[in-house]
Amino acid sequence: METESVNTEKMEAAAVNNEKTSRKIWNFFDNFKGDKVLWMIVMFLMIISLITIFASASGLADDAKEITRLNIFFSQFKLACAGMLFIILIYNFRNLSLIKFGSKWGFMLSLALLTCLITGFKAITVNGATRALEIFGMQIYIFEVIKVAMVMYLAWVIEAYKEGREFTLTKIMMAVSPKMAFLQKPIWQRVVYIYAPVIITAAGMLKGGISSTLFTSLLMFVVLFLGGMPKREIFGALFAGICILGAAAGLHFATEGKFIPRIGVAVDRMTLSQQYRIIEEENKIAAIEELRGEKHIWSDEYKHAIDRIRQPESAKLAIKEGGILGKGPGNSTQKYSVYAIYSDYIFSFLIEEFGLAGGIFTMILYLSIMARGCMIVRFCDTVFAKIAVAGLCVLITGQAFMHILVNVNIGPLTGQTLPLVSHGSSSFLCFSVAFGVLLSISRLARKKVDAQIAEVQAGCPDAQDNDDAGEDSSRAWDVSGDGRTWASGDDARHSDEDREEDGGDDEYGGYEEEDGYEEEDGYEEEDGYEEEEEDEDEEEDGYESDDERRIER
Repeated sequence: METESVNTEKMEAAAVNNEKTSRKIWNFFDNFKGDKVLWMIVMFLMIISLITIFASASGLADDAKEITRLNIFFSQFKLACAGMLFIILIYNFRNLSLIKFGSKWGFMLSLALLTCLITGFKAITVNGATRALEIFGMQIYIFEVIKVAMVMYLAWVIEAYKEGREFTLTKIMMAVSPKMAFLQKPIWQRVVYIYAPVIITAAGMLKGGISSTLFTSLLMFVVLFLGGMPKREIFGALFAGICILGAAAGLHFATEGKFIPRIGVAVDRMTLSQQYRIIEEENKIAAIEELRGEKHIWSDEYKHAIDRIRQPESAKLAIKEGGILGKGPGNSTQKYSVYAIYSDYIFSFLIEEFGLAGGIFTMILYLSIMARGCMIVRFCDTVFAKIAVAGLCVLITGQAFMHILVNVNIGPLTGQTLPLVSHGSSSFLCFSVAFGVLLSISRLARKKVDAQIAEVQAGCPDAQDNDDAGEDSSRAWDVSGDGRTWASGDDARHSDEDREEDGGDDEYGGYEEEDGYEEEDGYEEEDGYEEEEEDEDEEEDGYESDDERRIER
């Protein structure tokens, strides 16, 4: 008996310890404020990144440099930890002041990076494109920085313009020359501080890559549209950008490809049909020569065409071989034939190993980011927060689906990474900053909403019984109108329009009687009201009936 009691006590103690442990774990996750679904999406994307990079790291491994797949995995793990540190750091900002301050300098940061790229200062060429800077031994792909920086800058400047703030540059120019007073006009503020930075940034990016320039330009115009800028002016700025791109293309062909060589690369990527035609024609010639017993010598043009279509064709083959459930982790075969599959074609690799199910799950994650962003915007009470959330969600989801379209061979190769999944430190950290801003704004917005709800609940009295209806009738504090009024019934919140349709507010501050409610005198308020008025008229006139009134007349 004693042994059984001891075992029972041990089991109860173990159950209590397990319950305490589960509570600690639950409290740990409960401490994550803000949008918890967005937190889960970030976790899932980072886990997918670690799995896919480890499985596809054969292209990054180098035996000569003693770089193994395990080294690459730990490198990606450290990058994920750094990204999470960025997210938590920004998430814990007490208010938006620091985020706004950093956003204020977004255009200046972009301009400085583009100046270094154009002048060649610290610029390096990677894969035939000059779009990275080497700073302190690290390669920084500046286009990834510019995307986030310009979204945040536009959110700040649009709010400053709408709130009528006086810009520092305007003050300096007016101090230098009073003739610059015209910069205070709204149209000139929009041109100088909103449209000009957009056009300058787009023009500066042309040297590094056409696809990144087009995507970033489209992103900035979407942010302008979301910010409520005049549509005519937005299309005017868009037309100016198209003219600049057309002029650059003309100079490129006039100088035989010496001016902005990346334009030729973009045209080559958009004309892969020509490569297929070259391959098809030479295959026919080779078949004829084989029938004649002759040996065919493949031309350099044919070899170049094969190289040009190798990546998209191998990506399509990877998607086809993946099927519904995939080959399983580590069983991919196309990772040996697709260059940079860990970056530009990570989605096709994901489908090959995890099937269509894994691909759909990943797409749902990115669509959920847009959905959660729409919900966060509803809680935001400042123009900056609304535009920043909307712009960053468009950036993340838009780039993700551009990457997916390229992988399924619907669009030309753009080099856009899959946010928070593809290999690349610059892209990973920049999107970590973007997620940190989203989570910080969601936390601050939710905190304000909770405070308002607590204030409303503190001023709401207890529910009172409705004796005539036989049920409890709850009263809620109505804050939808200009003033605070009481309303009864199950649905206590009514707008001013609803109250007007129901007959308006009575002299007791808006307390509405239900249909059929009977007063203590025994008559219905709605039906008996006219009879009461008639009786009062009769008493005033001194007549007992309508017949006596007619006779007297």
